[in-house]
Amino acid sequence: MKLDNLEIFATAPPPPGWGGRYWLIVRLTTDTGLTGLGEVYAAGVGPKAMQAVIEDVFSRHMRGEDPANIELMSRRAHSSGFTQRPDPTVLGAFSGLEIACWDILGKARDCPVYALLGGKMNGKIRAYTYLYPEPHHDPVAFWTSPEMAAESALARVDEGYTAIKFDPAGPYTIRGGHMPALSDIDLSARFCAAIRDAVGTRADLLFGTHGQFSPAGAIRLAQAIAPHDPLWFEEPLPPDNLPGLAEIAAHTPIPIATGERLTTVGEFAQALHHGARILQPALGRAGGIWEGKKIATLAAAFGAQLAPHLYAGPVEWAANVHLGVSCPNLLMVEAIETPFHDALVTGRPRVDNGFVAAPDAPGLGITLNDDVALANLYTGDRLHLEMQEAPCDWQNGNTFGGGPVD
Repeated sequence: MKLDNLEIFATAPPPPGWGGRYWLIVRLTTDTGLTGLGEVYAAGVGPKAMQAVIEDVFSRHMRGEDPANIELMSRRAHSSGFTQRPDPTVLGAFSGLEIACWDILGKARDCPVYALLGGKMNGKIRAYTYLYPEPHHDPVAFWTSPEMAAESALARVDEGYTAIKFDPAGPYTIRGGHMPALSDIDLSARFCAAIRDAVGTRADLLFGTHGQFSPAGAIRLAQAIAPHDPLWFEEPLPPDNLPGLAEIAAHTPIPIATGERLTTVGEFAQALHHGARILQPALGRAGGIWEGKKIATLAAAFGAQLAPHLYAGPVEWAANVHLGVSCPNLLMVEAIETPFHDALVTGRPRVDNGFVAAPDAPGLGITLNDDVALANLYTGDRLHLEMQEAPCDWQNGNTFGGGPVD
């Protein structure tokens, strides 16, 4: 069995677009007719350019290869251009293609992907959700309203979720780490207080940031929210400032989580060495499912846990679930559930009372609805996610709309 053909779907979820502006879904076909789905996460170049990268990585390193030779193909991609460095664009392309290989292998062996990763460690896995506006909420005011966030949090907990994530401490700027405005620190503390008051001890609070602070600024923020006992403080620094994680970890009892923007086990090893204790690989960027398994195993050796990241489509979600089922040190997986996610693929793992049951279908267990994918192709030239150029506003406050399509 050899890899033979590649298809790419740049599919855009309808507004408000939870999960990003578009999803780059790939489908590989073997010379025996088996197909596999994968997904590339948050490329740093436009969708047309990234499709060309995906095609190049496939034709250069994978076409004609046995899909079981994942380690070999991974090393080819990692070494391309005489680099042997974690290039997020090349390895992001490979990540999506690699996920598709596992889907093929599971189908070929008539077993779920997790059965090829050590088997079913967890019969069900814990899920968490980001807080989004309720139907009656003002979709603009929501992001700076502790009261609305608390109402949304209580609704999710009543559905069975035992962990909820929110991130009121923006902005996310191209300028690197900054000192947060005092108003942002105050708003963050009020969010934590309101949500904790609403849900009590029924759910963990997951405090999200997106690499926007300096170490000193992150420490100030952590000290302000620590009385409300968040389970984690997510990605407080720009991803290249791994030594700064150790400084933050030494000054707060809140566990440090990171990984959305890291690639390969080498970068995650450095995060662990510098104090991260919850790792959040995005499998469509970090190297794929096999690299994710390596990251999880390394984390276990440090006494750290895994919480795969998701701000993408239903294919990466399915990959996260299969990895999570196989990992003894899984903490939880991030979930996004919308009608469009359901429409785009059949067989998608579902959250039920806050948990996801281990799938039992071969491969990833999902099938792409081509009609839906083709009817919602992305035609713009913007990126999946974008950071703002304007600096932190220390006078008028800051807001971030949770990543909706604009």
